[in-house]
Amino acid sequence: MLEVNYVSAPQATLRDQVSTIFNRVGTVKNGDRVEVLEHEKRFARVRTASGLEGWVEDRYLVTQLTYDQLQKLTHDNLADPVQAPGILRNDTNLHVTPGRETEHLYQLSAGAKVFILKRATAEKQPGVLSAPTKPGAKTSVPVLEDWWLVRDSQDRVGWVLARMVDEDVPLEIAQYAEGQRFVAFFVLNQVHDEGREGTDKNVPQYLCALTEAHDGEPFDFDQIRVFTWNVKKHRYETAYREHGLNGILPVTLTTGNFDKEGTLPVFIVRVKNENDSVSEREYKLNTPLVRRVLAPGEQKEAPRAASKRRRG
Repeated sequence: MLEVNYVSAPQATLRDQVSTIFNRVGTVKNGDRVEVLEHEKRFARVRTASGLEGWVEDRYLVTQLTYDQLQKLTHDNLADPVQAPGILRNDTNLHVTPGRETEHLYQLSAGAKVFILKRATAEKQPGVLSAPTKPGAKTSVPVLEDWWLVRDSQDRVGWVLARMVDEDVPLEIAQYAEGQRFVAFFVLNQVHDEGREGTDKNVPQYLCALTEAHDGEPFDFDQIRVFTWNVKKHRYETAYREHGLNGILPVTLTTGNFDKEGTLPVFIVRVKNENDSVSEREYKLNTPLVRRVLAPGEQKEAPRAASKRRRG
């Protein structure tokens, strides 16, 4: 049985021979399946699905194993809830696992839209340690960078370097970031405002998960914030804000029936505990109030300092 490879470059030339002087017999494109007929130096002679044969550089090919791993990654995460949409800053590879040197197959173009599913960290340069950052510190630590697990418009799933993705946060809430980085955001519901400028009188209300604007944290986010729309003043206001969370993606949305309050939007936040277990916290929005929904037997936490409701 012939070895099967896949083309990992956007486009690669098929040559008639391995030589400085050669004739171009055709091209193969990203994701194309080819059969490997033989190897020579840094090249492989391949046959395409259409029967075209030629030599291509080995560095433009990945194995069947890499293809299968990406297929499994896609299968395992295709139904994951989207945490935020994003736009790619540059041409970017979809990796099998987080890390600049890990295997990849598909390359996405700059400007492509992706959907963020999860976060992970990886060493920027494996084996290279940073200098101690605190006075008196004796040990160095690896430099970590964030990676997003994303799904593209063709439903392919893979890991991309987080800094290559600009989250497509609506401007009306992005302006209130206050130096924080948006990790995820969701439309909880909509309210109707007859006095709002423009033709669209239905205004979305948002849940946002944020964190400090640097990589390598042991949590995905440490703050949640709910923006509701004030129909009298025609502006967004912060209805709820909670700090100090060891939040873990995904955040999920649902609805719940609360007797006299009726059916309300509900969001579930996952938090890592001291023993590294993960627990869920459920919240309901009865505009403009956000309240914890305690599970049977769950004790109410000691009250924190109240967060005043304010514009933005």
